[in-house]
Amino acid sequence: MASTSETGHAKNVATFNTLISFCQGYESQYKPAVAALEIVNLQSQLAAAENALNESKKKQVAFNKVVDERMNAFEPLKPLAQKMMAALSASGVSSQSSDGAKTIYRKLQGRRAGKIQATENASPDSPKNISVSQLSYDNQMANFSALIALLSTLPEYKPNETELQTSSLTTYLIQLKTANNAVIEAYTAWSNSRIARDETLYGKNGGMIDTALQVKNYVKSVFGNSSPQFQQISALQLVRIEH
Repeated sequence: MASTSETGHAKNVATFNTLISFCQGYESQYKPAVAALEIVNLQSQLAAAENALNESKKKQVAFNKVVDERMNAFEPLKPLAQKMMAALSASGVSSQSSDGAKTIYRKLQGRRAGKIQATENASPDSPKNISVSQLSYDNQMANFSALIALLSTLPEYKPNETELQTSSLTTYLIQLKTANNAVIEAYTAWSNSRIARDETLYGKNGGMIDTALQVKNYVKSVFGNSSPQFQQISALQLVRIEH
C-alpha cells in the first residue's frame, strides 16, 4: 500500500500537470515574461518531476526486494547455530571451551531482526528504525563469525556433516555478508533518489512547487483576483511535503 507521502508526491505532480493544461487553455493570453513559466519549460519541469518520482519508486522496490532476500538468507542462521552447539557438545570438548561457545551462542540467539519495508514516513523504515534493524543483522554476523572462529580452534570439533564443518560455515557467513551489503547499498540508492526527487519537487531554487506558485501569481496578474481563470487554478492544491 502506498504511504501518505508517496500519494502526496504523485498528487502534486498530477496537479502540476493540470495547472499546465489550464495555462495552455488560455492560449495567446498566456504569455509570461519569465522563461521558466513558458508552457514548454513547464512541460520540461513536469517531465523531470515524473522521472524523479519514478526513479525513487524503482529504488524503493529494489530496496524491498533485497530486504526480503536478506531475511531469507538469515532464516537458517539460528537453527544452524543450534546444530553447531549440539555437535560441539557431542564432541567431548572441555567445559571451559564449551562455556565460551555458549556465551557467543546466547548473544546470537538474541532478539531477531525484524523486516523493514520501504514505505515512506512509515515507522518501520524511518532512518532510526532502519539503523536499529541494521545493527541487529550486523550483530548476528559478528557473533556467528566469532562462533566459527572459536570452533576452528577446537580440535575436538570435527563433525562429519558438511553443513556443520567450519569451511561450510565460513562460506555461509560470506553469503550473509553479501546479502547484508546489498541492503545497505540499496538503501543508500533509495535515500539518494528521494533527495533528488525532493529537490526537483520542493527545491527552493526553481522547484516544481515554487514554479506553480509563480504561475498562479502570473495568471492573477493577467486576469485579476476574482476572474474565473484565477479561480480555476487557485483551487489547485500543491502541498510541500517535509521529511
